[in-house]
Amino acid sequence: MNNLSTLLEISAGDHDHLCPRQILGVRIGLRGMGSLQLEANQGSKRLLVITETDGCFADGLSAATNCTVGHRTLRVEDYGKAAATFVDTQTGRAVRVANVINIRERASAFVTDEPRHYFAQMQAYQSMPEEELFTIQEVCLNTAIERIVSRPGIRVSCEVCGEEIMNEREILRDGSILCQNCAGLGYYQSNFEICSKKQFVAHN
Repeated sequence: MNNLSTLLEISAGDHDHLCPRQILGVRIGLRGMGSLQLEANQGSKRLLVITETDGCFADGLSAATNCTVGHRTLRVEDYGKAAATFVDTQTGRAVRVANVINIRERASAFVTDEPRHYFAQMQAYQSMPEEELFTIQEVCLNTAIERIVSRPGIRVSCEVCGEEIMNEREILRDGSILCQNCAGLGYYQSNFEICSKKQFVAHN
């Protein structure tokens, strides 16, 4: 907690403001590292953080842990939750830290002299005891750490679209090398007409 103010300044600097989710991100980041007895990454990549939402919360995590998408030490699994899993890539140990279910109500009860919920959260999230803010549990990853981290610099080409695939993200199917999209696992379709029809059906 000694570094909280400094870390909040770092996080706020990326947004030109400070918000409750950044504070939660910083404090969850500190708690996750404490649970694994690890320091913030400084040149090493021992700490891997998997955040369950993006935006301000993820920036708070990054400020606390020095894990970033660019360094491949911060990964986003967007579940829309203010939670993160912290992984020691050397030992394989992983812990998940999430805010308690009724965190906003607890914040309002903790700061009784601030009727505005937003500002009550701003104050409470900085000073509430950890046991009133977070739940912590040991977890096992469904995907091996080696698969998540992969080996940088490995490149192959998809045998359907021809595009390059980095970091061992290809799919091997019936002896062919496929990218995620050509394997039917992509997040988009290249046929605009098909997409337009789907959007029309969704809106009607």
